[in-house]
This record gives sequence, C-alpha cells and structure tokens, in this order.
Amino acid sequence: MNDLFEYWQLLLLPLFFGLGWIAARVDIRQVVQESSALPRSYFQGLNFLLNEQPDKAIDSFLEVAKVDSQTVELHFALGNLFRRRGETERAIRMHQSLIERDDLDEHVRLHALLELGQDYLKAGLLDRAEEMFNKLVASSHAEEAKRNLLEIYQVEKEWLKAIEIARELPDVASHREIAEYYCELAAAEIMRSRSEEAQAYLEQAMQHNRKCVRASLLQGDLLLQAGQAEEAIEAWQRIEQQDPAYLALVAQRLLEAYRRLERRDEGMALLRGYLERYASLDLLDVVYQLVLESEGNEAAYRMVRDELQRNPTLLGLEKLMSARLPLAAPEIQPDVELAKSIVAGYTRRLSRYRCDNCGFKARQFYWRCPACGGWETYPPRRSEEFDQSL
Repeated sequence: MNDLFEYWQLLLLPLFFGLGWIAARVDIRQVVQESSALPRSYFQGLNFLLNEQPDKAIDSFLEVAKVDSQTVELHFALGNLFRRRGETERAIRMHQSLIERDDLDEHVRLHALLELGQDYLKAGLLDRAEEMFNKLVASSHAEEAKRNLLEIYQVEKEWLKAIEIARELPDVASHREIAEYYCELAAAEIMRSRSEEAQAYLEQAMQHNRKCVRASLLQGDLLLQAGQAEEAIEAWQRIEQQDPAYLALVAQRLLEAYRRLERRDEGMALLRGYLERYASLDLLDVVYQLVLESEGNEAAYRMVRDELQRNPTLLGLEKLMSARLPLAAPEIQPDVELAKSIVAGYTRRLSRYRCDNCGFKARQFYWRCPACGGWETYPPRRSEEFDQSL
C-alpha cells in the first residue's frame, strides 16, 4: 500500500510543475501587457524621481494624465503634490479638471471637491473654500468638511457659525473652546459698549466651562465699565479658584479698581499676597512699580531682593538692579548701570510668552496661538519661568 502511494506521488510531481510553469507564464504575460499599455512618459517620470529630479518627473506625469483620461489617482497625487509645494494655482486647475469631467463617479467627484476646497484654503481664498466644504456637509466627507469650516470661521471671526459647527464636532472642539468663542463675542460687544449682549455671551461661556478664566476677566471689565468696582474685584478674584496662574493678567486691573474705591493699600496688600503664594514675573513687575510709586526705591529694592531669594530669575535681577541704581554710591553707579544693561540683553529673549503646543514665542499674551491656532495654549508666564519648570 505504501509503495502504491509513493508511486502516485511521483506521477503528480510533473503535473504540479507543469501547472506552476503555465501560471507563471500567464502572470508574466499579464505584467508585460500592462507595462506595454503604460505611456512612455510614465517610465520617464519614474526615472526622473529615482534621479531626484522632481520637477521633470511632474512634467512627465502631467503628460501621462493628458494621454490617459482614466488616471484619476494620478490627478489626485499631482494635485496634492502641487498644494504641498505651494503651487496652489496648479493644484486648483488639476482638481477643477477632474470635477468638470462627465464620466466621473460620484464618490470621486466628492473627493475632488474636498481636495479643491483644501486648495482654496491653502491659497487663502476662504469664501471659495467655504463654498466647497458646504457642498460636502451632507456627504461621506461631512466630518472633514466641518473641520475645515470650523477653521475658516475662526480665521474669519464668524464665532456664531463656529459655535454651530463646533457643537456638531464634540471630538474636535471641546467645551473649553466653545467658551472661548463666546468670550470672543462678548469682547466685541464690550468694545461696542453693549453690556447686556456681552453679559449674555459671558453667561453662555461659563455654562460651557465653569473654569473659564477669560469669562471672569471680561466680566470684571464689564462691571468696571459700568462703575461697579467692588463687583469687578469679586469677578477677578474668582480667577484664584479657576487658575491662579492667570492672576498676573488681572493684577493691573485689580489695582485700578481699588484706586477707584480709594482703597489702594488694601489692593497692594492683596497683590503682594498673590506674589508670595503664586510667584510670577508679571506680578512682580506690577507690585514693583506699585511699591516704587508709593514707598520709594529703598522699599522697592527690599521687596525685589526678598522675591529673588525665593525665586531667583534674571528678569527679577534686572528689576533689582533698577531699584539699586538710584541707591548706589556715585562712583559705582556706572558699574551697576553696565551690569544692568548686560542682564537686560539676556532678559529680552526671556521675557516672552511661549505656546505649550507649538513653541511659538510672542511678547504679548494670546488666548489663541497665532501660529498653531490652539486655544489657551499660552501659559501666563514668561519663557524663563517656563524653562525653570521643566
């Protein structure tokens, strides 16, 4: 029985070999046929790519796209390449030529509309980009279209539209960001002296984010504008429970409110207490100026020296030298002035705010980073403080 089984195995071996040879021949013929069907420009383009000649490769692939009207994926690839290279006009033409074709499948046409909208967005043609994305909000590309619309509305400061879209994208826009949109609306109403509308927007902001520091800050501004200094102080003091790091942003406001109430000493005591509990270079600057005006150079010098002992910083050292200079003996004043100027040269680079998200630095504080578009990504502290906390 075993001998018979081995005999049949030997007979089957040539059969399997023959079938494999036939299959290989068929595959080879198919590859050859497909290769011969490709235009010569396609192979030229590949050769240019291998030789790191991208511009010539693009020209060759464009020729392929002209010869073969079915090369949809090649159209998309070239359009995306043009957009990445900043050649938005060529990208727009490439995607428009696809949309204008009568034989295009519906899903491919929708994809082309999405790509064209991104071309317009990259080119800064926001109205045209908005038109393209609005055509896609009921399609399979709805989420991506809405993401782009949200970005457009933020750039154009169309905050009500941004809120409407953001509510449909809970995974993209958080309650914190929606609160910021309401704060933008409130800030605009405060500028127009429309207090009731501003207050309504601030209440909406607080409903979305009870810890919205900016809403408390703006509410204080609104109350002070109405002559309610006591209530404004209460609004700003809420920031200590929301996020005490932001107290530096309202230090000058608090001082102004206490001055209006003729309770300057109480305001100074409050700010000095904040400085002791929540060390901040911006707070130090406000308190230093306040002590300098009210108590003179000697008191300002002692205050800065004590603060430096607790939190040594170059920006604090510059303040110390500024306070020390008028108190120094005439013969050493030039040396103190020289040391102060040297330190000041370093502190100019350290006295900037820095975005936690992208690292962009700016001399002024932003609620939304002008580089990456992140909300509340700027900690209210200078670069030197940021580096010390790492």
